[in-house]
Amino acid sequence: VNETIEINDFVINPGLRVDYFNFNLTDDLNDSLSGNRSAVKFAPKLNLFYNISNKTQVYIKSGIGFHSNDARVAVNVPDQQTLPSAYGLETGTSFSAGNAIIGISLWSLFLESELVYVGDEAVVEPSGKTERIGLDFTGRYQFNDWFWADLDLNYAKGKFLDEPDDANRIPLAPVLTSAGGLSVKLIN
Repeated sequence: VNETIEINDFVINPGLRVDYFNFNLTDDLNDSLSGNRSAVKFAPKLNLFYNISNKTQVYIKSGIGFHSNDARVAVNVPDQQTLPSAYGLETGTSFSAGNAIIGISLWSLFLESELVYVGDEAVVEPSGKTERIGLDFTGRYQFNDWFWADLDLNYAKGKFLDEPDDANRIPLAPVLTSAGGLSVKLIN
C-alpha cells in the first residue's frame, strides 16, 4: 500500500509493505538441519520530498524492512529472529544543470542481526547488531541523444554495536564501492 500526497512543492509518500515468508529447507547431507519456519513482516516507510525548483529536490526517506538472506539461519538458529529488522534513514538532494544530473545523499542503516559468511564451513551465521553510515554520489551526463555517461561512488562505514571499538569491524563489508559506464543508444 503506497500513497503520494502533493501539496504545492512538498510531496509526502507513506507506505506499508507486508511480506510473508515460508522457509522450507531440505538438507540432503544432514536431515537434522532440515525444517520449516514461517514469518510475517510489516515494513512501513515514510518519504518526504521538497521541490526547491523544477531542477532541484531535497528529500528525507525512512523505512523499516528486514534482513535475512539464508534459509539455514531462519530454520536452524532457534534464538534468531526469522526476519530481523533493518531500519534505514536517508537524506539528500538531486539537481540537474544543463545535461548533467547530480545526486548526493547521507544515510544510515541499523540491522538487528548481521549475517556474516564463515568461509571454512560455507555458511552464514548471525553475529549481532550493526550500524552503517554512508555517503553516496551519483552523476549522469548526456552528451547528445545517443551517448551518455554515469558514475556512482559510495562510501560506507559499518560496525558491530555490541563489540569493543578495537574489534567491531564487519568482516567483508566494503567501505568504498563504485560503478560507472558509457552508454550508447544505437536504435531509435
